[in-house]
Amino acid sequence: MTSGIPKSDPALVPPPGLPILDLDPFDYAYFDNPYPHHAIMREAAPLFWLSRYNCIGTGRYDLVVEVLKDWERFTSARGVGLVDYAKDERFRPQSMILEADPPVHTRTRSAMMKVLSPRVMRGLRKHFENVADELIDELLDREVFDGIPDLAERFPLTVFPDSLGMKREGRENLLPVGDLVFNSFGPENEIFLKSKPLAEKGFAWLEMQCRRENLAPTGFGKAMFDLVDEGHLVEREGEVMVRAMLMAGVDTTVNGIGGGIYSLAKAPDQYAKLAENPDLARDAFEEAVRWISPAQAFFRTVSQDTELAGVHLAEGTKIFLVLSSANRDPRKWENPDRYDITRKAIGHVGFGHGIHMCVGQNLARLEGEIILATIARKAKSLELIGPAKLRYNNTLRGFASLPLRIKAK
Repeated sequence: MTSGIPKSDPALVPPPGLPILDLDPFDYAYFDNPYPHHAIMREAAPLFWLSRYNCIGTGRYDLVVEVLKDWERFTSARGVGLVDYAKDERFRPQSMILEADPPVHTRTRSAMMKVLSPRVMRGLRKHFENVADELIDELLDREVFDGIPDLAERFPLTVFPDSLGMKREGRENLLPVGDLVFNSFGPENEIFLKSKPLAEKGFAWLEMQCRRENLAPTGFGKAMFDLVDEGHLVEREGEVMVRAMLMAGVDTTVNGIGGGIYSLAKAPDQYAKLAENPDLARDAFEEAVRWISPAQAFFRTVSQDTELAGVHLAEGTKIFLVLSSANRDPRKWENPDRYDITRKAIGHVGFGHGIHMCVGQNLARLEGEIILATIARKAKSLELIGPAKLRYNNTLRGFASLPLRIKAK
């Protein structure tokens, strides 16, 4: 994924006077405790230069939002990772939604929003609630379980592929494939390389599952191919869009639910509030997305010479947008390091911002709200009984293991 571009390229040279940071936001030490590094990024200056990767960065809320909503100056079409598609080889096919700008993005996002509309989400609620009831009852009988494979992974990997119309066999491939895709937004480091072997067979399996003939006659997949039949998309685009739905509806949701469970287990006072009033589940999930930030960072590329925060940026400059830092920026949030389910977390960038805001956010919110509300209705306590183990990824923050104990009311 290296380009061989000479350092004389103005996009690879730090603008005069910009603070130069030598930290590596893609190594294990950073992932173990990113918050002190976020503070360094935010307080260095509105913008900083990340010397290890020759790119601009910002961890401040206002600038992250400014860049995310200005797709004309800061394009996604050249890749939302470290690689610039105009200069470097691509590891994978380009996303038709996340890595496209208007007019292509307008057409494909419109198709996705029709399939994942609020009306469709309302129709899913009862089924999702029934699955959540059965799952939490089972876990209450066990009392002790691992909150990631037994809950945060199991619930989305059941309800969403069911709703899409996917066969049950082989669903275990979804997470390794998503893990590698999100790893690919960063450098080709050890974390990326370790995820490749696990995902190799999954890509071929996923390609087959997204074809019209392998999907049930009802569900999201069928609805997407209805748009193909109506002339809004061509057949191959329908397959790509079904795959995009799977990517939007699984990995980030798994990490969001895992983050919500972890947040509540780490803050017993907040779980007590939720157990007393399960109607706060939506707020509890939203605050967890802000506090944990399952999507930690994305990149944009400067599409034309421009200025940002008074700094001249050359065309081709990559901008590292630290969403997780913006979500704890004290310039925006009061007591930002506190998890508070009564906080109005509206405006967080955990799902992005602007036209490229996560297309699966309503689905993630529905799943997160339902599972947290079900736990709150049925369990009087939620306790972390061992160390939480991180799952390392170049883009996502999530857990590999959460040893938990819950007790019924």
